[in-house]
Amino acid sequence: MDKRTGLKKLGKILKDVGGPEHYLFNLEDIAPVFPELTKPALKMLLGRAVSDGLLQRVCRNIYIDPDRIVTRGTILYRIAAKLRAGSLNYVSLESVLSDAGVISQVPFQWLTLMSSGRSSLIDCGQWGTIEFVHTDKEHARLANVLVYDETIRFWRAPVALAIREMKACHRPLDLIDWRIADEFV
Repeated sequence: MDKRTGLKKLGKILKDVGGPEHYLFNLEDIAPVFPELTKPALKMLLGRAVSDGLLQRVCRNIYIDPDRIVTRGTILYRIAAKLRAGSLNYVSLESVLSDAGVISQVPFQWLTLMSSGRSSLIDCGQWGTIEFVHTDKEHARLANVLVYDETIRFWRAPVALAIREMKACHRPLDLIDWRIADEFV
């Protein structure tokens, strides 16, 4: 398959399956469409798609269709879900405390998640940064504590748990407004 044919086929696929809910892709999403391509050849095709403006690279192995983005507010959550699809992940730490008004200073476009996967910091360029903090907590222990947030389609720790996790992870507590935090604890 030559370069133009591959890009044309990828463009058609993105147009057919892309939409407000389908704008993030990884190698595994695109590979079935190109069974004849090896993994290196597929990566080369995606690199060309980025060069041609068909896709934008978000981070390692994650691409976004810039023509399909409807709301930018949930992109980091969607990227995190795509990056750690096989892990338990939930919003906690500074992200929960900031959303609840318990802390006022959180870096812009920064998402903190507890994860059963390894800890890592993922730079997503213009979209922001995702910080995964490893937890050994068992799923069953969290089942009755976490709340599912329909808006972001992610599990979320309540404020009291986020504060306990801040302490357990030795995160700075000096930004916490304890008068507000005490309402949640």
